[in-house]
Amino acid sequence: MKHSLKSQVLCGLIAAAGACAATAAVPEGPYVTLWEDNFNGHELDRSVWNVEVNGSGCGNNELEYYIDSPDNLEIRDGALVLKARRTPHGDSHHFTSARLNTRGKKAFTYGIVEASIKLPSTADGLWPAFWMMGDDIRETGWPACGEIDILEMGHADGIASGEQDRLFNGALHYGLRSSEHKQIVGATTSAYSLQDGRFHTFRAVWTPEKIEMYVDSATTPYLSVDITAATDSSHPGYYFHRPHFLLLNLAVGGDFTGIHDPAAISALPDDGSEAEMLVDYVRVLTPAVSYTK
Repeated sequence: MKHSLKSQVLCGLIAAAGACAATAAVPEGPYVTLWEDNFNGHELDRSVWNVEVNGSGCGNNELEYYIDSPDNLEIRDGALVLKARRTPHGDSHHFTSARLNTRGKKAFTYGIVEASIKLPSTADGLWPAFWMMGDDIRETGWPACGEIDILEMGHADGIASGEQDRLFNGALHYGLRSSEHKQIVGATTSAYSLQDGRFHTFRAVWTPEKIEMYVDSATTPYLSVDITAATDSSHPGYYFHRPHFLLLNLAVGGDFTGIHDPAAISALPDDGSEAEMLVDYVRVLTPAVSYTK
């Protein structure tokens, strides 16, 4: 999740025809469901999800403290709810929020990875994300593990242009070590608001040849990256042929938003203010006939 949208940007414009779609179009298949979580129970399935407790800024100078609390995380009416709140935690944090991952429990290589998400008004300062990282991160470190960002929203460019509700991106991060970090970013301005109080589906289609990302029923990807060069460590393909786990989080401030002053987070204006990111489902589909590579 560490990058500037202006670095190695691939741009596109989503067709307005996708504006009312609640379910993403699925590429030609057939595909079958490999795994899904529809959040239909009363509690989070902790055999699948790890709830992070972390106030480090996560390498991005984020302002929140991620905690494991019903004030920031719940299952409600068949949806996962992540809440960012302007509430103090310790001596140095003005915000709390939630971040989940499936590291060590659920990881996938190839397939269609998608989530149906109702985004908060990011206004100035919120940074919702749906993404993946290599399950070998503890052995290889970042960015050698590879990172696949399927959805990020709330970037400084959207704030500057007044398009916070429409500017979003996907990205890949990779490199043998942090000093050699590379990124490919697909920054897109949607033709319609993605913060309209409705669920929108964000999807990565990951094959041995490429990674492409789509929103709702759009047929043009907002990011498309060739990953065929699997033996060249300078090429993204070197990093994206092994299992990646899932992450969901709602960050506050930080480098992506360009906001590091808690007072400038207009999305959470007053003490006790909160904003919600809802996830209807997370799903991984796989071809009925296995990929060949």
